[in-house]
Amino acid sequence: MSGKCRKYGGFLWTEAAVAVIVMGVILVTFATLLNGFRRFNNYQLVRQRCIAAAGAQLDSITATGKPIRDEDIERLWPKLNVSIKKSPGTSQWQEMTLVEVTACGRSFHNEVKVRFSRYISQDRLSQDQTPATPTPEGK
Repeated sequence: MSGKCRKYGGFLWTEAAVAVIVMGVILVTFATLLNGFRRFNNYQLVRQRCIAAAGAQLDSITATGKPIRDEDIERLWPKLNVSIKKSPGTSQWQEMTLVEVTACGRSFHNEVKVRFSRYISQDRLSQDQTPATPTPEGK
């Protein structure tokens, strides 16, 4: 009777060892996949932040004629570099100014760069930069 127990005991030990090895391979594969998803999601997050910063900067220049202050850019979108390039319009756009806003950030070892551009009328850019002060009613 003791001979039968030894035979089955070895067989069960082999099955358990193979199951542990297979589970280990599955866990390593799963961890590798999660790391890939983490990197991709981080890249997408930085890209979305670059899009938001460049869009806000371009909208600010279009609406007010002046860019968002560097302190506000740093506070709202840390670790991003936002640059502005203005150039005169060409051909049919001669009456306007081409404004290009570039936002750059880093995601792990990848650089994320988003560039938006828009033609803005020159009178919009040259209008008074000071905000209007409201006057009290009745005066």
